Amino acid sequence: MRYPILLHPDQRLNQAAQPVEYMTDELVQLLDDMYETMVAHDGIGLAAPQIGKNLQMAVVEIDENDRFDLINPVIIDKKGTSIDVEGCLSIPETYGTVERADEITVRYYDREGDEMEVTAYGYLARAFQHEIDHLQGKLFIDQVIDSIAPEDLERYMEEHADD
Repeated sequence: MRYPILLHPDQRLNQAAQPVEYMTDELVQLLDDMYETMVAHDGIGLAAPQIGKNLQMAVVEIDENDRFDLINPVIIDKKGTSIDVEGCLSIPETYGTVERADEITVRYYDREGDEMEVTAYGYLARAFQHEIDHLQGKLFIDQVIDSIAPEDLERYMEEHADD
């Protein structure tokens, strides 16, 4: 089932999500529905608050072989920083540069309720941080260094391809 995505300035996007206490079949189905919703909107990540669910759950997939279902994720280590462009399904046609850690280690639970730990680098690390921010009620627009107009995005990406 595809959900509608909440759009800024919906105040539910600014609320910290509640931890998941235990996994149920309904929550596993919600993860699948979130994934379907994310793919349908051409996204690489989606947090439960973006579909009106006040739960610490997110899905991230930056390539077809690495889907992450993150339940109660916590960043336990960060290294380095870089600035890159971001956008958000809840804030269409809005882009800007954001400083994030280059490498992070995240502890989370998977769909079976097993505790997991993953170290992510680069773009995947950025996606995790963006979605974990959603779970804390934080939006990327509150961290933007420089805004990028939608019509300038392609040119910006080409100019900064080697950064």
